[in-house]
Amino acid sequence: MKTALRKRLSLILNHFESGNDFYVYKPSHRKILLVMGGLFLMLSIVSLITTVIAAQWAGVLPISIFFIGGFICMTVGFLGSDHAVAKMWGSK
Repeated sequence: MKTALRKRLSLILNHFESGNDFYVYKPSHRKILLVMGGLFLMLSIVSLITTVIAAQWAGVLPISIFFIGGFICMTVGFLGSDHAVAKMWGSK
């Protein structure tokens, strides 16, 4: 299942896994990345609910930004290599 998901989401993962440069990886980086992704997804859901209640189309922008950010964080956190997580953090 993991390999099938990695294949489907290779467009995102290849961007972060490219390069052979030196990186510093800590397991806590992956955990924090997953927590950040979860928070971004929760923010997108809260923004969606508020937008629907207020009937304001201006809420579409924060919904999409938080959702895309959360989706990328969760994708790299769950499926990405150690190099991808370190690159997401900017570790060098």
